[in-house]
Amino acid sequence: MTDAGLIVLAVFISPFRSERRAARATMAPGEFVEVFIDTPLEVAEGRDEKGLYRKARSVNSKLHRRQFAYEKPETTGHPHRHHQDDNEAAAEHIVAELRRRGLLDRDRGEPLF
Repeated sequence: MTDAGLIVLAVFISPFRSERRAARATMAPGEFVEVFIDTPLEVAEGRDEKGLYRKARSVNSKLHRRQFAYEKPETTGHPHRHHQDDNEAAAEHIVAELRRRGLLDRDRGEPLF
């Protein structure tokens, strides 16, 4: 889709830097924008509507912390959001970052292609 000039937003929980590096390597330089949302494990568990954290905890409680380990990004060259931001503020921050990088028209908010 990026080859067609579209901006694609994809949401993933990628706990390992190596996975994120591999995803970035599939894109042309400047096309991959990683957004780090700094959410404590306890908050993520509290928001878990599907019960995935509870299920993983029940499978093997000794491995729980290791199962949910998260390697924070190595660089600060990406948008960093805090889990307390409301959805609208978080979306505006991402749009502002896309504009800053020259990926959106500053006046109309449209992709530049």
